[in-house]
Amino acid sequence: MQQYFVKGSAISPITIEDKETSKHMFQVMRLKEDDEVVLVFEDCIKRLARVLDVEARQFELVQELADNVELPVQVTIASGFPKGDKLEFITQKVTELGASQIWAFPADWSVAKWDGKKLGKKVEKLEKIALGAAEQSKRNLVPSIKLFEKKADFLAQLDQFDSIVVAYEESAKEGETAAFIQAVSGLEKGAKLLFIFGPEGGLSPAEIESFEAKGAVLAGLGPRILRAETAPLYALSAVSVVTELMKNA
Repeated sequence: MQQYFVKGSAISPITIEDKETSKHMFQVMRLKEDDEVVLVFEDCIKRLARVLDVEARQFELVQELADNVELPVQVTIASGFPKGDKLEFITQKVTELGASQIWAFPADWSVAKWDGKKLGKKVEKLEKIALGAAEQSKRNLVPSIKLFEKKADFLAQLDQFDSIVVAYEESAKEGETAAFIQAVSGLEKGAKLLFIFGPEGGLSPAEIESFEAKGAVLAGLGPRILRAETAPLYALSAVSVVTELMKNA
């Protein structure tokens, strides 16, 4: 069944104000009276909704659905600005894999240089990608996007997390994988976990030092060296295995 995210509170009947959403509902999907869809409001609860009036873009909320597909921990993915459109790819895939926030920052060795104006446009584009991916993967929320113009502003945000893991290829070369498992498996439900990934050139020694000063753990992601756009997918998949699949086994 088609799912849509709707801003605001779950009050029945609900009128769909967003033009893109209503266009998809009534022109692309050609919904008619009594057709049903799933609507997700800002409370992250899925609700079955029935079309009342096509002209008025109005739905009746039928019932709450128990379906919750979110990871038991809140995962934020933070990448040093990567080249080209890699951040678009990362955004789409980590949304499918359950990330709750997607951040990017200007790393010392980032080739990409984005100023404030360019960042604003980039955020808009990434928000659309995240919305589409969240609808497609039937998420209960759309990940929030934040691109930092200054690295100092990014560092100032790190105190809010229960655990910070830095994907560090030197750790991978040394076969250091236990740190990753320890950082993930000991988390309580609802805990905030941050993964930090470098751009193509990796993270500088100064960055590693500043992350460690904030309590970050350096961890390898398996024995192979992963690309900037592959590492976040590996990390989230591993979180799912540890916190969902193994718990349910």
